[in-house]
Amino acid sequence: MPKMKTKKAAAKRFSFTGTGKIKYKKMNLRHILTKKSAKRKMHLRHAGILSEDSTKALRKQMLPYGN
Repeated sequence: MPKMKTKKAAAKRFSFTGTGKIKYKKMNLRHILTKKSAKRKMHLRHAGILSEDSTKALRKQMLPYGN
Protein backbone atom coordinates (compact mmCIF):
# COMPACT_ATOMS: atom_id res chain seq x y z
CA MET A 1 0.00 0.00 0.00
CA PRO A 2 1.46 3.41 -0.90
CA LYS A 3 2.18 6.09 1.63
CA MET A 4 -0.65 8.46 2.51
CA LYS A 5 -0.03 12.05 1.46
CA THR A 6 -0.20 14.89 3.96
CA LYS A 7 -2.43 17.77 2.87
CA LYS A 8 0.19 20.53 2.64
CA ALA A 9 -2.34 23.34 3.16
CA ALA A 10 -3.28 21.78 6.51
CA ALA A 11 0.35 21.17 7.44
CA LYS A 12 1.12 24.88 6.99
CA ARG A 13 -1.83 25.97 9.15
CA PHE A 14 -1.76 23.48 12.01
CA SER A 15 0.91 22.08 14.31
CA PHE A 16 0.93 19.52 17.10
CA THR A 17 1.60 20.18 20.77
CA GLY A 18 3.61 17.75 22.86
CA THR A 19 0.45 16.12 24.19
CA GLY A 20 -1.04 15.59 20.72
CA LYS A 21 -3.45 18.51 20.60
CA ILE A 22 -3.61 20.63 17.44
CA LYS A 23 -2.58 24.30 17.54
CA TYR A 24 -3.59 26.94 15.01
CA LYS A 25 -3.23 30.69 14.55
CA LYS A 26 -6.40 32.66 15.14
CA MET A 27 -7.96 34.68 12.34
CA ASN A 28 -8.76 38.44 12.15
CA LEU A 29 -5.32 39.84 12.94
CA ARG A 30 -4.12 40.74 9.44
CA HIS A 31 -5.67 44.09 8.49
CA ILE A 32 -8.26 46.68 9.61
CA LEU A 33 -6.76 46.63 13.09
CA THR A 34 -7.61 50.20 14.09
CA LYS A 35 -11.24 49.46 14.90
CA LYS A 36 -10.42 46.36 16.95
CA SER A 37 -9.85 46.82 20.66
CA ALA A 38 -6.44 46.21 22.23
CA LYS A 39 -7.93 43.44 24.37
CA ARG A 40 -9.32 41.66 21.31
CA LYS A 41 -6.01 41.89 19.45
CA MET A 42 -4.13 40.66 22.52
CA HIS A 43 -6.32 37.54 22.72
CA LEU A 44 -5.99 36.89 18.98
CA ARG A 45 -2.19 36.78 19.27
CA HIS A 46 -2.24 33.55 21.24
CA ALA A 47 -2.56 30.21 19.51
CA GLY A 48 -5.89 28.41 19.53
CA ILE A 49 -6.35 24.75 20.42
CA LEU A 50 -8.65 22.69 18.23
CA SER A 51 -11.53 20.80 19.88
CA GLU A 52 -11.24 17.05 20.35
CA ASP A 53 -13.82 16.04 17.72
CA SER A 54 -12.20 18.27 15.10
CA THR A 55 -8.78 16.96 16.07
CA LYS A 56 -9.68 13.37 15.24
CA ALA A 57 -10.99 14.23 11.78
CA LEU A 58 -8.06 16.50 10.93
CA ARG A 59 -5.44 14.01 12.10
CA LYS A 60 -7.00 11.16 10.13
CA GLN A 61 -7.72 12.96 6.85
CA MET A 62 -5.22 15.77 6.53
CA LEU A 63 -2.25 15.02 8.76
CA PRO A 64 -1.96 11.22 8.79
CA TYR A 65 1.64 11.16 10.02
CA GLY A 66 1.25 13.74 12.79
CA ASN A 67 1.86 12.76 16.40
